[in-house]
Amino acid sequence: MKSMVAALALVTLGGCVSVSELEQSRETLDVMSGKTPREYADCVKQGLADTRDPLVEEQLGENGLRLIVPQKLTSGAGPAALVDIDKRGSGSSIKLHERLNNFPLRLGDVRTVATECISGS
Repeated sequence: MKSMVAALALVTLGGCVSVSELEQSRETLDVMSGKTPREYADCVKQGLADTRDPLVEEQLGENGLRLIVPQKLTSGAGPAALVDIDKRGSGSSIKLHERLNNFPLRLGDVRTVATECISGS
């Protein structure tokens, strides 16, 4: 129990991370999907709708989308993750950048949904 409280304190006090800082971080997921960028983005937004505030969607170039995922426990503290989705052939290239990507006790809902949406419905 003490370790969970300590982990929660670290996540909460970990400081704000900006979109540009997340862009520079190592990807925690770098995969291809048969889904179009729109189909994949809609799947991720639907998968996180019950656990997160609404995701911010931005256009990336002509054929791509970026989803900015808000933090789960603290609002207004910068993004928790970026999901960059680029059109590749008839599918998509997906890169996930997560805040605290090397912290083993980080919340796993974003990566779980991002992985499930690769080929899931």
